Amino acid sequence: MSQKQASPAPLGLAAFAMTTTALSLFILGLLPAEGIGVVIPLAVAYGGIIQVLVGYWEWKSGNTFGLVAFTSYGAFWLYYAMLNLFAGWGFVSLHPAAAGAVLILWGFFTFYLWIASLKTNLTTSLVFLFLWLAFLLLGLGDITGSRIIIMSGGTIALITAVAAWYNSLAIVINETYGKVVIPLGKAPK
Repeated sequence: MSQKQASPAPLGLAAFAMTTTALSLFILGLLPAEGIGVVIPLAVAYGGIIQVLVGYWEWKSGNTFGLVAFTSYGAFWLYYAMLNLFAGWGFVSLHPAAAGAVLILWGFFTFYLWIASLKTNLTTSLVFLFLWLAFLLLGLGDITGSRIIIMSGGTIALITAVAAWYNSLAIVINETYGKVVIPLGKAPK
């Protein structure tokens, strides 16, 4: 008799959601800028390492989409932490246009994952749609120096986090109760 395998996805979604929520609150000015350093260890531990592990577990379960998504966004959070640490130590300089270009590249990557997510469920598709828009806006905001565009990107990033929280919650609750209690929505057509 084979033992049921737990889904690693809600853990990866929660790690992504928590880290994204924390950073978004700073981007939006809802938390004081001098406290942003708390995001770095969160980005390494939960957003980074946990998501990379989840990606590995998704690979072990044969889920290519989960492997690519969780491992990549885990690597994004590790990159974010290293970039900010290295800049703080004076090893690299942060040029807004360069940082913006990298965010737009992450947006391109997220766009193609969004296309793949259209075969999953509505909630997952919304996570990737909002994340694509957030990367695009944050990147354009950095390139142009527009605070309005950056705030728009931060708002969309926070909406992305809410969708990821919901996705994680639904999977955990539905699996715990053995039935659909919190709907994820049908895959878009």
